[in-house]
Amino acid sequence: MTNAEPRDWVLHVDLDQFLASVELRRHPELVGLPVIVGGSGDPTEARKVVTCASYEAREFGVHAGMPLRSAARRCPDAAFLPSDPAAYGQASDEVMGVLRDLGHPVEVWGWDEAYVGAKVANPVALAETIRAQIAAETGLACSVGISDNKQRAKVATGFGKPDGIYTLTDANWMDVMGVRTVDALWGVGPKTAKKLAALGITTVWQLAHTDAEQLTATFGPRTGWWLLLLAKGGGDSTVSAEPWIPRSRSHVITFPRDLTERAEMNAAVVDLASRALAEVVAQSRVVTRVAVTVRTNTFYTRTKIRKLEQPSTEAEVIKAATLRLLDLFDLDRPVRLLGVRLELALPE
Repeated sequence: MTNAEPRDWVLHVDLDQFLASVELRRHPELVGLPVIVGGSGDPTEARKVVTCASYEAREFGVHAGMPLRSAARRCPDAAFLPSDPAAYGQASDEVMGVLRDLGHPVEVWGWDEAYVGAKVANPVALAETIRAQIAAETGLACSVGISDNKQRAKVATGFGKPDGIYTLTDANWMDVMGVRTVDALWGVGPKTAKKLAALGITTVWQLAHTDAEQLTATFGPRTGWWLLLLAKGGGDSTVSAEPWIPRSRSHVITFPRDLTERAEMNAAVVDLASRALAEVVAQSRVVTRVAVTVRTNTFYTRTKIRKLEQPSTEAEVIKAATLRLLDLFDLDRPVRLLGVRLELALPE
């Protein structure tokens, strides 16, 4: 694609099989083999799940979130490696540094993805440069989606994977997306798709041609209009160069055996809260809200969240808030998983 005059573009950069690729970078002998990252790297470990699977492992049906034991049954010859968050954070910093050195605004969305905003005549050439630079300087591969807004660029990246480039604009949006189901749109999950299906709306084309009043009546004015905008290929075109600032810190544990005693549950959430709070304090941040997640042995999962009376980093305040939240659950079934999330005030 070439244009006579430069114009504004949004490029979504997404690192391919990121965690697995970081591991392959330091274990080159495993390149081309199925690699599964998760837990301590022990596939017999109870209730630990896959964090990332290489493309070779995915061919056996292994995917993120799958129990490690199930992954081992599907792909017994895979190399199982422990998760190493520190290494992934360092690799992410390397990649984001490469992107920033290109001289365009970079908006980081996590370890493995970022948006680049650029006013250029040839965005494909820029995407090729991005891929080449990241590969040369970090040894990692990425895919790049090109459009004029974030939502459409992110969808485009999916078509570019792995290790490719794809462009979605007004010119080809409906040709590419029209026949696809609504959950192909970024931000449309199973619950929303089910509600749309109840209205007889299953494809992107149908959603794009739905009367706005019908959508706002079902989803409310804000969500209804947003769904219509997404279906038409619209979205936010602003790429902020502000540093990516985590909005929360959280810790989750899946227990080797289900918890049935309340004292054990109390001790677990307090420990999770303490670990998260230590990270908050180390970053000189302040907690504004506390959330607790409970999953029973029937996989019934719920999260409850409450705002603190005032922002705090006091351990006793966070501990008390966590225990009060746990009190709000009907803990009449064995508990499989507990999680604590501390939401943070943005730095001034």
